[in-house]
Amino acid sequence: MVLHHEQRETKGQFKFIDGEEIAGFMTYTMAGTEKLIIEHTEVNSKYKGLGIGKKLVVAGVEFARKNNLKILPLCPFARGVFARNKDLRDVHV
Repeated sequence: MVLHHEQRETKGQFKFIDGEEIAGFMTYTMAGTEKLIIEHTEVNSKYKGLGIGKKLVVAGVEFARKNNLKILPLCPFARGVFARNKDLRDVHV
């Protein structure tokens, strides 16, 4: 399984691809130059229970840390990941 990151202007996504199949993805929008808004996280039902959703949020966190960004998780799943993982909160708005 391979993690891909795509960004065009203010929109972007992280996705895990397994062969020809998308195992899961997380979409975001940049809000200015300092904030990333996680809008949606979705995992293919075939891959549920493997921690892919959390790994996608963590990929966003790592991206935010590298680029000195803060994250506003509007996505309920991402919001839950932040609530359960104190070590990710350094980038949380």
